[in-house]
Amino acid sequence: MTDKREYRMEELARLAGITVRTLRFYRERKLIPPPRREGRIAWYGDHHLARLRTIATLLERGHTLTGIAELAEALDHGRDVADVLGVTPPTEEEPVRLTPEELAARFEGEVTPENLAAALDLGYLGTDGDEIVHISRRLLDVSSTLVREGIPLAEVLTAGKQVREHVDALAEMFAELVLRHASEDDLHRLRPLARSVVEAELSLALDRRLRKPQV
Repeated sequence: MTDKREYRMEELARLAGITVRTLRFYRERKLIPPPRREGRIAWYGDHHLARLRTIATLLERGHTLTGIAELAEALDHGRDVADVLGVTPPTEEEPVRLTPEELAARFEGEVTPENLAAALDLGYLGTDGDEIVHISRRLLDVSSTLVREGIPLAEVLTAGKQVREHVDALAEMFAELVLRHASEDDLHRLRPLARSVVEAELSLALDRRLRKPQV
């Protein structure tokens, strides 16, 4: 097991690619948790570094410091991370908590700033203290398996974005069908039927694809 590192303010700022002045500003805005104090010395850990890198990525994607501060406050004060990420009940998905090291091990060599930004844009990832939270265990398992099979994570995330667009349309179609004849409560109750239809049709589509003659 790798020992957890601690950093002085100057080293943390250097590793995060920001100035000490910016780090102090983030701390004053409560964008990062308080450091561990040892007398007059403030010690920061890997969870601070992960949070700073997340802040940098969110800023690059056009998020405001006010919005980031609201997210950080919600996470640091115990608000349910699934709610913060937009996975409000009812849901069948199980969020997964990982350390930055565990995430890197899942996608060895593929956890780049670009891929992190894409995963954040899709809503797959969030932070909670010194942990990273993936929105869905099933999506995490599938994406990490595809990467182990040699498919670049960037392409997996691009495919995920395309799938999201299609399944949003399918979900809307199913909801409209049910709500024309039943209630919102019935929609919650019948949602497993929608999943079964999609899984069956996808399986049949793959059967058709596999039967196609190879050119």
